[in-house]
Amino acid sequence: MNDAGYTIPTPIQEKAIPPILNGQDVLGIAQTGTGKTAAYVLPMIMKLKYAQGNDIRGLIVAPTRELAMQIEENVKVYSKYTDLRSFVLYGGLGPKTQIETLKKGLDILITTPGRFMDLYLEGHIATKKLEVLVLDEADKMMDMGFMPQINKILEVVPRKRQNMLFSATMSERIEKLAENFLLWPTKVEVTPQATPASTVEQVLFHVPNFKTKINLLKLFVEDDPEVKKLIIFCRSRANAENVYKFLLRRFNETHVKVLHANKGQNTRINSINAFKNDEVRILVATDVAARGIDVSDVTHVINFDVPVIYEDYVHRIGRTGRAYNLGKAVTFCNEAELHYIHKIEKLIRQQISVQNIPEKVFIEETPYEEKQAIAKQIDDQKRKDDPEFKGAFHEKKTQTQRNKFKAARSKAGGVKMSAAKKKKYK
Repeated sequence: MNDAGYTIPTPIQEKAIPPILNGQDVLGIAQTGTGKTAAYVLPMIMKLKYAQGNDIRGLIVAPTRELAMQIEENVKVYSKYTDLRSFVLYGGLGPKTQIETLKKGLDILITTPGRFMDLYLEGHIATKKLEVLVLDEADKMMDMGFMPQINKILEVVPRKRQNMLFSATMSERIEKLAENFLLWPTKVEVTPQATPASTVEQVLFHVPNFKTKINLLKLFVEDDPEVKKLIIFCRSRANAENVYKFLLRRFNETHVKVLHANKGQNTRINSINAFKNDEVRILVATDVAARGIDVSDVTHVINFDVPVIYEDYVHRIGRTGRAYNLGKAVTFCNEAELHYIHKIEKLIRQQISVQNIPEKVFIEETPYEEKQAIAKQIDDQKRKDDPEFKGAFHEKKTQTQRNKFKAARSKAGGVKMSAAKKKKYK
């Protein structure tokens, strides 16, 4: 393990490896950055020992292609002095090359759920020799709607096998899956559920609008000498693109890359590799990348937008403070996002330290459209908590406003509206 840079085992490795080696099913709860990939891959390698036959004997299922690729890299490193054959399967690429590799024979397969089932149903994957099955980041797979595929995978693998389920968070859904999936499992929990790593300092800024967020971001990327390697997380692809374009104007492509689902597979791989290899110091990403980046020297994570899925906050900030290094997680929060902050604080069972926006950051006036969008979000949140709530945007009021607008427009024009205009404002 010296080749992988390991000197001492992490808590999850200390607690998980012995029962796995004993052949027990394991339910592992640990936040990202604690070494849980090694906790299940190392004993899997020790159990499989050497290449044998053509059919897979170890199967690792992950929610995203980025995470699957990261796991496969780790498997290659850990199995360096064995002849075990491993390969990663994911969608977004034509299956021809993947099918050819499967035909040559494999010992360990790392895969996303959808592509696995596609190739299994076409007869390219045989599971009868399977000995070890791992579901990694099971909570994320549930959030992404992969449960039908997961259930199908559990139906097509041998009943006699060793199972492992790993996750950074634990919910009722995960507990139910564990009951169906694991047989008398050993539960390994190195920290309270959904607790961020103690090596991560968390701070929160109340920021009124998008432009002010950009101004505050500028302070971190240009004026803070401690920000040496940074991931900026955005909720949507559009926001990620806007932030990326802003940073491109300040710097260039030698400093910043962007990663989201609209980017092609090769672009996404190149962006991650450039960031890992220190070719760029800033990566702008959506949550598609939150669990697929294993870089130990990320100094800062900035949540440009607060995640709507509360568990994603833990995974985002888990990109820093890894492998015993210290890190800092900074969150920008507007009035509508405060609702999600309260939920996140409840989840992680701690309050995030609030800091004032520095005086040198110019606070922009919130544009009318953004102000309306924020107000509508707040209304939607209140309505979700209280179905009887009637806010500024409920349907009846909106229709009344439309009728008033049409009447005023008709009166101002001195004539009745044309059919085309009526259709436009209907």
